[in-house]
Amino acid sequence: MHLGRWFFAVLLTVGASELCHAGPLHAQCKVEWYFGVPCQVVYGSLVSQIKKWRTMAGCTMGGQRCLYKLQSASVHFIAAKHTTPFKGYVDDITFRLVSYHFFTCCHVSAMSISETWYAIKDHGTNYCNLYNLIEGSGLTEARGYKEVTSDFLCTQRSSANCTVY
Repeated sequence: MHLGRWFFAVLLTVGASELCHAGPLHAQCKVEWYFGVPCQVVYGSLVSQIKKWRTMAGCTMGGQRCLYKLQSASVHFIAAKHTTPFKGYVDDITFRLVSYHFFTCCHVSAMSISETWYAIKDHGTNYCNLYNLIEGSGLTEARGYKEVTSDFLCTQRSSANCTVY
């Protein structure tokens, strides 16, 4: 009886350990960005880029820099959708913008989640949905730019190729 409980405890510990290192159980991505520019600038850049990439034009040479659709926008929150051009998968995107350091800097919490309920692996697509907008809008060059994420927070982030996805 005592050996049985020990085995069960070890099994639970190993299983929980594996689960903790596995990352999300659904294709998604969460990224934190920090910018040394006001949130109004970040907001304007992101909304402009989403609108710029609303048609198929950005994907004629491959890649996914197209088919974004703005759902709602305020200086504190942006919601959009991205549709993959060839398979038509839809991902929900949000950006939450919070000013800090006397409104001179902006912290952005971003999330992209696959609407497809059975999607587990995405080859980094959800990360690229977010990163492509940040890069395309020029925010990667903004003063104080810093990105915080990981494979645990973003499905297959380390294998993402955002020029393709």
